[in-house]
Amino acid sequence: MKMAEEQQFGQTQLGFDLEHTPAVRSFEPDREEVRDDLRSILDSARAVTAVSLWDRRTYQYNKVVFPQMSRWLPDDERNQLCFEFFRELERIELLMAA
Repeated sequence: MKMAEEQQFGQTQLGFDLEHTPAVRSFEPDREEVRDDLRSILDSARAVTAVSLWDRRTYQYNKVVFPQMSRWLPDDERNQLCFEFFRELERIELLMAA
């Protein structure tokens, strides 16, 4: 088929010849870096007090990002970190409601 295409259309058009495309590399972050980032967010949550609350945007961002980032970790570690984080979120919600 390739020979027939070249005879009909001339040279293969750039961008449409899929035989020579490089393989897509899989992206997997450094798990130690993920752990450090999650611990930093968790430490930040633990530091929240009535005097130094997170703003609503920071609260929402961390509530979404933390569980997503934790997916790169082993299940038991992810579950423990998420448990601790969501316990802190409950405490922060009470402070924000006051």
